[in-house]
Amino acid sequence: MGNSGWEHRYHATAVEADEHLNRCLVYIDLNMVRAGVVSHPDKWKESGFAEIQKPPKRYAIIDLRSLSALSGFSDLQEFQRAHREWVERGVENGLAARHERWSESIAVGSRSFVEKVQNQLGFKAAHRHVTQVQGSYVRREPAAAYAGKFVGEKAALSSENTLAWDKTVEDAAT
Repeated sequence: MGNSGWEHRYHATAVEADEHLNRCLVYIDLNMVRAGVVSHPDKWKESGFAEIQKPPKRYAIIDLRSLSALSGFSDLQEFQRAHREWVERGVENGLAARHERWSESIAVGSRSFVEKVQNQLGFKAAHRHVTQVQGSYVRREPAAAYAGKFVGEKAALSSENTLAWDKTVEDAAT
């Protein structure tokens, strides 16, 4: 499969609930396309795409009503239609490439959203840079943070230097 991104450490990214969330959904839906496993997300039955488009009657992982509302839709079927169109455009336009915006950023959204996350993280985000990437602002970790083990210069990534994402952080970011 080559370098699918699975070899790297897990990374959480705070994403603003607006068009940035919608772009992030498409990026995640294209993971298996990016990895070369399938040609379209509908061919991977365990994908978020499949759960959004054909919700299971039991044991759903995604709260579709909440996701729909966060994506700016009051009608679930309208959200599903728009989501299907976003993914189709993504497949057609070759958007399956890996983007650091999603894989190396600690926050993606408007400048004010990214700065709120930065303020909440305090010193833990001190050496990260805010940049503008394709209509989004991102706060990124240095690329070196994604290589090797948590020793030496990467000690800042240790479990003692983390911030648990909780309601307090979420409220401060909105």
